[in-house]
Amino acid sequence: MATEQDRAAEAVFDALTFDDAGLIPAIAQQHDTGEVLMMAWMSRNSILETLRGGQVVYWSRSRKALWRKGETSGQTQTLKDFRVDCDGDTLLLLVDQKGVACHTGRRTCFYRAVRGRGLETISEIEVDPAKLYHT
Repeated sequence: MATEQDRAAEAVFDALTFDDAGLIPAIAQQHDTGEVLMMAWMSRNSILETLRGGQVVYWSRSRKALWRKGETSGQTQTLKDFRVDCDGDTLLLLVDQKGVACHTGRRTCFYRAVRGRGLETISEIEVDPAKLYHT
């Protein structure tokens, strides 16, 4: 028997345009501050798991597997709202980020900005990546 989340997912899938690899870009944004945290890829299965469980799940292109955000680092994302852009080719996930979002140990993956003639780091490391990933 289909759950409410499954029915919602089917309606979402009808509105989405996936790339040739079956993926769609997803931007994660902190729900209460508007801070843009990261961009990752989602597949049909990762979308379905996210909608079913409320914890954000992405598709790892390097591992070619589902990536449950925070499963190794503990830095999880709880879904607050799931949005689809006008063309159906990009997702916006409003999340509650626990800890840092970036594998570099920074709150956001967008920690560099063009300043003058180059890139400037505008967000410092908050957590040593070796501690996040126990390496």
